[in-house]
Amino acid sequence: MSDVVIIGGGAAGCFCAAELARLRPDLGITVLEAQKRPMAKLAITGGGRCNLTNTFEGVESLARVYPRGDKFLRKVFGRFGHQDTCRWFEAEGVRLVAQEDHCIFPVSQDAMQIVRTLENLMRRGGVHLSCGCKALSIGPDLEVTVSPSVMPGSSSVMPGSSSVMPGSSSVMPGLTGHPLRPTAIVLTTGGGTARLLEGTGIELIPPVPSLYTFKIADDGLRSLTGTVVDNVTLGLAGTRFRSSGTLLLTDWGVSGPATLRLSSYAARYLADNQYRATLLVNWMNMDETAVRERMSEIAASGRTVANSHPSELTDRLWRHLVVRSGIRPDCRWAELGSKGLSRLINTLTSDTYEISGRARWKEEFVTCGGVALSEVSPETMESRKVPGLYFAGEVLDIDAVTGGFNLQAAWSTAWLAAHSIAGILP
Repeated sequence: MSDVVIIGGGAAGCFCAAELARLRPDLGITVLEAQKRPMAKLAITGGGRCNLTNTFEGVESLARVYPRGDKFLRKVFGRFGHQDTCRWFEAEGVRLVAQEDHCIFPVSQDAMQIVRTLENLMRRGGVHLSCGCKALSIGPDLEVTVSPSVMPGSSSVMPGSSSVMPGSSSVMPGLTGHPLRPTAIVLTTGGGTARLLEGTGIELIPPVPSLYTFKIADDGLRSLTGTVVDNVTLGLAGTRFRSSGTLLLTDWGVSGPATLRLSSYAARYLADNQYRATLLVNWMNMDETAVRERMSEIAASGRTVANSHPSELTDRLWRHLVVRSGIRPDCRWAELGSKGLSRLINTLTSDTYEISGRARWKEEFVTCGGVALSEVSPETMESRKVPGLYFAGEVLDIDAVTGGFNLQAAWSTAWLAAHSIAGILP
């Protein structure tokens, strides 16, 4: 008999289980994970190093890093923020380090250390982890319908633990074949939420991809594969969506932090437009007046335009931009003329490329959408319509730019759900 069922064995679900088991060792806690192992996504986050959270230094507004959910998270972070996350993991023996870009990683640079830490805490707390076990629906009376996933050879990641029932399958006997009726449920899944919540009346925001790179079918740009520009401004023509940061040119288009931020800010706009838009690039992250002054300084060299360029741009990229401006590579600055200079400045500040689609970023995938935040109490993470039903992590309509912000939202909402349940259950 489980007092609490947590649906979803990702970062939020396992963190919630570990914290709740610590607070209330008397409760029966079961984690249902449809895949053959828990926290598979956590194991590869941050390139396998696990960008656990962020120092939030220089973040003037949460809206700059959380395009959706910033107001909701202000209250949640007031209860459990990034400093609390660091203290929590350090108390479990995980040493942390903050990088120059304010991202926080384990000193080990190993995401599996975080996975193992949560696994060990769940094991010690007597949490029942059932992999290959799929929740099919949640009723308004907290009835959970469960069936085994089709996963031949699925096995538990907690061998030898009392948390795992005997048998070759990681699905615990008694979990399937009849509904579960726990006192509380925590939903921490990613996709598939609509199916689980049918019949509850809970509003759901349709999910769309949020973090991805752009495909650009421009041979000149794609020939510059591997070029990095440290400080650019990107935008979408005809909109107010803008982002700044490092840009990476790839064989399919553009990537890097600036691109990922823009894809996050404009996630719904781009989805509505079938990922077709005009990308604006300010290669020097300066206004026209500042760029004109820089060009005047460079022009004083008396060299050809193609052989004298700003230090921010590589020689290959500069030559590409000169050609795009309709300027001969052997043209000298003195021969450029006012019209030629204006064309060059326009290219440097308002270069345009057509986005022809999106590309998945590495192995990681983030969506916006999910349970509408108006349906959830930010004080408890409990559903406003279904008492005893709680939410945490990606299931909510909360998402962030890269830098550890998505995981921080997962830790904070999961911690709050665990403490809320611990305080109300007898």
